[in-house]
This record gives sequence, structure tokens and C-alpha cells, in this order.
Amino acid sequence: MADTYDVVILGGGAAGYTAGIYAVRSGLHTVVIEQGMPGGQIATTDMVDNYPGIPHISGAELGQRFEEHAASLGVETVYAMVTAVGHSEQGFILETGPSGPIEGRALIVATGAVPREVGFEGERAFRGRGVSYCATCDGMFYRDKTVFVVGGGNAACEEAIYLSHIAREVIMVVRRDEFRAPKGIVDELNEVPNIKVRFNTSITEIRGERFIADITFRDNVTNEVVVEHFDEGTVGIFVFAGTLPVTDLVSGYVELGPDGGILTDENMATGFPGLFAAGDVRSKRLRQVITAASDGAIAATSAYHYLRQ
Repeated sequence: MADTYDVVILGGGAAGYTAGIYAVRSGLHTVVIEQGMPGGQIATTDMVDNYPGIPHISGAELGQRFEEHAASLGVETVYAMVTAVGHSEQGFILETGPSGPIEGRALIVATGAVPREVGFEGERAFRGRGVSYCATCDGMFYRDKTVFVVGGGNAACEEAIYLSHIAREVIMVVRRDEFRAPKGIVDELNEVPNIKVRFNTSITEIRGERFIADITFRDNVTNEVVVEHFDEGTVGIFVFAGTLPVTDLVSGYVELGPDGGILTDENMATGFPGLFAAGDVRSKRLRQVITAASDGAIAATSAYHYLRQ
């Protein structure tokens, strides 16, 4: 027999746990389902400096605090991988394999987003063998080595600074002629002596046997192509080119925006009754931990009013 809740929250990041806190405080029997670690994508971030009231905290610790706060109020957490989402007259049924089904009268989708691939040849083949999307996870493999950071946004700059404390040399590969990141983080980056920047440049191909040996660069102004050779195991590529919302489990119930995120109204409601979305999985301009938390609070409040009706 399935465990039944008033609200099931799919995803244990900032949006999911904030939704859980607001839901239980509204008297709703609530569960958060998370397949990884508490905090979601923020848990892979080395340092968070822009969450109000908690300056300079690691992403992993912040995620742990989210879970602890929610648990202290009565939010249950189930660690499982959801394989399918179904719907019945009573609400939603989430299949979790060996853990059994979980039912909820309302569902809040807070599955977040995953790193977006750039698309250069060899990127997928060398993932985990020289190509990474998480400096905190994989940075230590490149101590005293050379790393390339692909991207010109806030995340790319922050992770390049983090990697500069580990790698011998950090080279940023920015396809445009300037950074997209805020001036403050760019100024900080420019003060780091072992960070170099190549503007108007793209990586088009990587080759090697077991690890990366050859990297092909293209000048986006002149279209000149240059191949640089490295000893295998001495170089890494970290890609920070945005994220892709994780919507596959509910794609049959929702509409998606141009960025691949779920379309909702200002109350986080989708077009499907009882189904809400919060955080980075939504179609939105700013994907930050604070905006995810805000979405979660609104989604839970909306779910409460939906269930009262």
C-alpha cells in the first residue's frame, strides 16, 4: 500500500525544503523526496556568499541546514529515485521502485536543473575523464595541473576562483568579448595571478586515449583554429554554461518555456490541477538559491489553498 500525504515535494533543494517548511506550518502532512544529498545543486557549490543572514557558508552545509530545519518542524524526507509520476482521482502517485509508491493530494515539483553541455566534439565521451561540471566535486583531481573553465557567467567566474587555489593554472575560455558576470566577481577574478582569460574563443573538439590530450580552440572573430597538446592526465576542462531544467517526470502534465523550464503563474501553479513547480525547474530569468526558496514558499501556500478548496 502506498504512503499517502497531503503534499509530496519532488526535490530536496532550497525550493523543496522551503516548500516543506511552509506546508507543515500550514498543517499539511508533507514529504520531500530527494535522490541525492540535501540542498540539491547548491550542495555542490563551494561557497555561498549571497544568502541573506548566512554569509560565507558552504553549499553542502547550507543544504544540510535546510533539511534539519524542515525535519525539526515535522517534514519527512524519503531518499529515493522516482521513476514515474502518475495521476488518479485522489491525486498523484510517484513510483520509487523498491521503496514503493508514494501518493499525494498535491504535488510540488522542485527537481531543479542540471549543468548544460556546450556541445564540443568529445565532451560527452570524456565526461569524468577530463571533462567536469562541478569544481567542488572534481577540483582536487587537478591539483597543480592546468584547467580550462568554459563560460563567462557568474558561476564560471566563481568556480575559476575556487579552482585557482588548487590548479597550477586556470584558463577561462569565454566565447564573447566580455564576461556576463557581475562587476564585483570579475574584479575579484582579475586580481588572481594564476587565472588567464581567452575572450572570443570556443573549444570545438577534444581528443585523447584515456584522458584528454588534444584540445582544439577556435577564434570566434577570425575563425582561426589551433590545436594544443597536453600530456594525458595533466589537463581538465570545467564547463559552466548554464543549466537545463529537469522536467522529464512531469513533461506530460506541463507546458515548457523557451528555456526548457516549467511554465507557471505567479502562484507557482501549472495548468494541471494540484501540480505546482518551484525553483530552478521553472521557466525563469534568475536561478539562485534565494529565488528558489521564494518559489517554494509560494508553491506550498498555493498548494494549501488548493487543498482547502
